[in-house]
Amino acid sequence: MTNEWMIVSSRGEQAVQALSRFGELAWFKLPTEFNAAYGYAQVPYMGWRYAFPEEGVAQLIEVAVRDLPTQVDWEIDRTRRNWVLVPTRVLLEAHGLADPGFRDVVHSINVQDQEFCLKAMSDFELIIQHLLQVHISED
Repeated sequence: MTNEWMIVSSRGEQAVQALSRFGELAWFKLPTEFNAAYGYAQVPYMGWRYAFPEEGVAQLIEVAVRDLPTQVDWEIDRTRRNWVLVPTRVLLEAHGLADPGFRDVVHSINVQDQEFCLKAMSDFELIIQHLLQVHISED
């Protein structure tokens, strides 16, 4: 794994640990939980890329996320080089990750819908804990 990024939270460390179970990470990004300047919760999402993605890993992660009883809907977007786990609402309102308005949509939800942010944060913790426990078959 390269040192392009730093992990500054235990949430980030757990996320890296969970994703690393499925392969060697080449890149990882996770926004902070709270906006330090304004004190509000932020929509959680994370992006990552495997150095050597293995066949079936994406589907294994997608099924693990889909099968959880989350409060909001989640999606793994693999349309770009980096995979992104993000609440479906964000993708729909931003019209995908490629849209320049993605950041604006995230900011708008952060500022205007704290209830959604808190539910998504709770879900995110559940997803990471589940990914830490998913059975990975040794073929």
